[in-house]
Amino acid sequence: MREILPRLLWIGNARDARDLNQVLDLGITAVIDLAREEPPVSYPREIVYCRLPLIDGDENQTVVLQTALTTVARFITAELPTLVACSAGMSRSPAIVAGALSLVHDCPFPEALQQVAASGPCDVAPGLWNEIERLLTES
Repeated sequence: MREILPRLLWIGNARDARDLNQVLDLGITAVIDLAREEPPVSYPREIVYCRLPLIDGDENQTVVLQTALTTVARFITAELPTLVACSAGMSRSPAIVAGALSLVHDCPFPEALQQVAASGPCDVAPGLWNEIERLLTES
């Protein structure tokens, strides 16, 4: 699990999302699960759990992708400690977090993605990158 914003925002993979002790120890109160191919995770009632299944390509439902971006952005703005997780934590999670940071800080998506990539490896699928960039320029 990688901390993107101190004590506020983390990127993780499916294993991180299932590590309830680590989630609770870090004070995470919201989990955004983007892993379409993974089964849903069961959390205690006090954890906000949003399952917004995405794929790494360019065939995501626009409303689901928009919801992922705006939900993470709103959680950042509200200072709600949040974990954003996908299967490997390398494409969908960093892309959605970067898109949300782009919205919150009103900066270009590639710049926000560079900030996220500085915390560890990223391998954002080109189709997903293009979809997010299109949505951000339209808003």
